[in-house]
Amino acid sequence: MTSIDRSGAAAETRLWHPFSDMSVVRRSEFVLTRGEGVWVYDDQERRYLDGTASLWYANVGHGRAEIADAIAAQLGQLEAYSAFGDFTTRPAQELAARIAGLAPVDDARVFFTTGGGEALDSAAKIVRRYWTAKGEPERMHLIGRTGGYHGTNGYGTAIGGIEANRAGWGPLMSATSSVQWDSLAALEEEILRVGPERVAAVFAEPVIGAGGVLLPPPGYLEGVQAICQEHGILFVADEVICAFGRVGDWFASSRFGLRPDLITFAKGVTSGYLPLGGVVASGRVAEPFWEQSGNMLRHGATYSAHATCCAAGSANLDLLAENGLVSRALETEGPLLAALEPLAAHPLVKEVRGGVGLLAAVEFSAEALAAGAPVAVFEAARERGLLVRALGQGVAVSPPLTISQEELDFLGATAAEALDAVAAASVA
Repeated sequence: MTSIDRSGAAAETRLWHPFSDMSVVRRSEFVLTRGEGVWVYDDQERRYLDGTASLWYANVGHGRAEIADAIAAQLGQLEAYSAFGDFTTRPAQELAARIAGLAPVDDARVFFTTGGGEALDSAAKIVRRYWTAKGEPERMHLIGRTGGYHGTNGYGTAIGGIEANRAGWGPLMSATSSVQWDSLAALEEEILRVGPERVAAVFAEPVIGAGGVLLPPPGYLEGVQAICQEHGILFVADEVICAFGRVGDWFASSRFGLRPDLITFAKGVTSGYLPLGGVVASGRVAEPFWEQSGNMLRHGATYSAHATCCAAGSANLDLLAENGLVSRALETEGPLLAALEPLAAHPLVKEVRGGVGLLAAVEFSAEALAAGAPVAVFEAARERGLLVRALGQGVAVSPPLTISQEELDFLGATAAEALDAVAAASVA
C-alpha cells in the first residue's frame, strides 16, 4: 500500500526504480512483503501467482529455508572477502568448481560478477583482451542480434538489439553491430563486411528473453557456432536467463548441443536469493592469462566471488539437483504452452510462443499494441492475482520451476480473463 503523508496525500518515494516511469511510480508503488513457492503477497495480504519468477530468476520458488539457512551460516563465519590477488574463500572455490563441471565448455574457468549486466561486460572485455594477448589487437568488433538483451552496462547496451534501450545515451561503444536474430546469412554477411580478422566475438541468447521470447529456428544456434569456428571468432552464449533449469538443463547450450567459448550466467544461479553472476570461459580463452606470467586481466568488481552469495548459489544448486528441477522445464514446457495456446484465437493476440523451456510470450496485434495492450494486460492480470511481464510487443511468462499443473491452469485462465477485460474496455 502506498504510504500517506500528514496532509493526506500519497507520500513520494525516495526510491528511483529501474526501467520505470517515475512520474507515475513516484506516489504509487506496489509493495510486496513475502513469498511462498510460486506465490507472492503484497502489503494488504493479497496473493499473486508469480508468473515471471520475478525477473526470470526465482527458479526454485520463494521462501526456501535451505538457502536462507546457508546464507545465515556463512554470515556467521565470514560474510565476504575480496578475491583480488590470491585471496579467496571456500564457498567461492566450491561454487566455481561446481559450475565449471556443469558447463558445456572445454576446460572451464569461472569469473564471478554481481549480476548479469556485469557478466556481459566482463565477457566483452575478456574477449577483446584475449585477442590483444594473442597478438591480434585488431579483433575488437562485437556482434549481437536484433531483439537481444545483454544488460544495461556499456558493452551490453552497445551490442543489445532492443532499440529503445539503446536510444538517448549518445555515442555507445564503438566496433559493435547487430544482425537479424534468426538469419545465418545476415551473420555471415556482417562478418564479411567487417572483416573476419576484425571480429572478436558473436553474442547470442539461446532463447531471446526480454526481446520477446524468440525461439531459435532449428539448426540456427549450431549454425552460429559453425560460422564462428570457420572464421576463428569466439562464440559467447548469453545464458543469464536460460541457465540453471530454465530450458530443461543446467545450461541451454547443453540442450542445443553447443560448446561455446564463453557463457554468461546470473539469475538462476542463486534463484535471486542474493545477487550473483559470472562468466564461464574455456581453457582456450583462459590460456594467455593463466599461462603467461604478468598478463593480468585488470578487471573485476569489489564483490566478485562474494562468499555469502556463493554459499547461496551452492545451496540453490543443491535444490535444483536434489528436487529434479533442472529437468522439470522439459516436463512443464508443453503444459505451459498448452495453457496459453487458446489465447492465440483472441482478437488482441497475434501469436503465442513457447515450447522450449518454462517461458512463453503472447504477442499482440498491431492494433492492440497501438492501444497500449502490453501495459493494460499486465495491469488487468495483476488485478486478478497474476503477475506477467510487459514487453514491447506483448507479455511474457516464466514462472518458478516448481509450478504445478493447477497453477499453470490458473495462469492460463487468468491471462485469458485479463485479455477479455482489456478488450471490453477498449470498446466501452
